Amino acid sequence: MFGLTIEKLFLVALIAAVIIGPRRLPEYAGRLGGVVRRATLLAGDVARRAEQEAGVASIREEWTALDPRQYDPRRIIRDAWAAGEIPETSERRSIDPRADDPTVDTATADDPTADVVDETRPEPVGAWIVAGSSGHPRRVWVPADS
Repeated sequence: MFGLTIEKLFLVALIAAVIIGPRRLPEYAGRLGGVVRRATLLAGDVARRAEQEAGVASIREEWTALDPRQYDPRRIIRDAWAAGEIPETSERRSIDPRADDPTVDTATADDPTADVVDETRPEPVGAWIVAGSSGHPRRVWVPADS
């Protein structure tokens, strides 16, 4: 800030001590301390007044309520299980899009725990591997050697 370094401040203090003199230096140091104290109190008062007039406190409370660091997914799921908000397995819907297909056997469509198997397609041979970094993983299908 303003290009002031500790060396420059030390040099200014040394020159001030030489110019002011040893007798008057404690008096001026006390005055400087009082000015700094009043400026600090004034700045704090101005900040509080501006915060009250602008309504920053209420905005800060709203943003604190939306802080993503307070949301722990493990705690949210644990609380949902404890409150019974997550339905039992028999009430869950399948995430497989083939389960809603009318050509699929109704016995397997009614039971979401049953695997939906398409007999017309052969099962692919290979494996999924995880590639990329831990920050951005991606699944890659690697076919088996024929």
